[in-house]
Amino acid sequence: MSAYLLKRILTMIPTLLGIMLITFFIVRLAPGNPATLKLQAAQGLKETAVSQEVTDQMLKLYGLKVDLPAGYEAFIARVTDAIYGSDPKDKPHASRRALEWLGQNGIQFQIWLGNVLRLNFGTSFKDHRPVLDKIKEALPITLTLNLIEFFLAYLVSIPLGVYAALRRESFLDKGVMVLLFVLYSLPTFWVAYLLLMYFASGDHLNWFPMGGLHSEGVENYPFFMKLGNYAWHLVLPVVTMVYGSFAFITRFSRTTMLEVVKQDYVRTAWAKGLPKRKVIWKHAFRNSLIPQITLLGTLLPALLGGSVIIEQIFSIPGMGKLAFEAIGSRDYPTIMAVTTISAFLTLLSLLLSDIAYAIADPRISFEEKQAA
Repeated sequence: MSAYLLKRILTMIPTLLGIMLITFFIVRLAPGNPATLKLQAAQGLKETAVSQEVTDQMLKLYGLKVDLPAGYEAFIARVTDAIYGSDPKDKPHASRRALEWLGQNGIQFQIWLGNVLRLNFGTSFKDHRPVLDKIKEALPITLTLNLIEFFLAYLVSIPLGVYAALRRESFLDKGVMVLLFVLYSLPTFWVAYLLLMYFASGDHLNWFPMGGLHSEGVENYPFFMKLGNYAWHLVLPVVTMVYGSFAFITRFSRTTMLEVVKQDYVRTAWAKGLPKRKVIWKHAFRNSLIPQITLLGTLLPALLGGSVIIEQIFSIPGMGKLAFEAIGSRDYPTIMAVTTISAFLTLLSLLLSDIAYAIADPRISFEEKQAA
């Protein structure tokens, strides 16, 4: 393994820990907690009507309140004495609560981090199921949706962008760009509701189901009928996801290709009389891949992160819907699991982008980067 890659990997470890630490404390700073929400739902009471004693018991039950070490209690006393003096009347209660909050969450973060290192993301506060099991159920669904969208978007957008760049200012180029601009301007939720209204509601064309992944009793279908049923349910969500990608990736591909075809080495290739196909795809297109690889590096977290809006509208139990419901119910273990996985995938995608740079352009080498 290259020393440069090893250095990048070692750099990612403290970065990932920093992201996890910041996310952990930001989540805990959000107003409300699962204990209070459970008590309100069970008793139908306002937050002020729930006694502190009952709330503390619930917090301990969820592992959100632990006993502080005696040494930390003494540390709090020393800090408040040093700042406010020895008179108890001069010591603001808020300052002591802030120090206790830091101690509580610091200990809880250490416990949580130790569990994560053993691939144990804890138990969901919402339904008391292992978080890892919930992710294993949602991840394949989101991955399937996004891989289909990814394949269709690039299969169409890359050739269309290259074609438009090679015929710049033509009627076709202008028409494609206007159409893509219109598509890119359409809000996703609006398009999703239009598709449901006209193609799934029964009032117009009842061609597709309103939502979900499959029909009832699909487990009893033969294999190909089952596959067709899943595909039938995925048509509208995939269309909703892919139209915006068509617009963005095509315009991006066209722009990068236009920059490359102006370079001297492309003009030299034309001057040598090389075949058109070789000039376009070997010299121009290959060098236009560098900025597109940078774009691809951001797609790996998106592949597994899911789309909250689309999964909510079409009732798809993927990662986006899982994260959305976890935030609404203050399901801390699930929130932390999703954000930790997303942070890891973001760092991994940056590493893979570096490797892809060297594959796409042999002039880029990790040794040169390390020397620089």
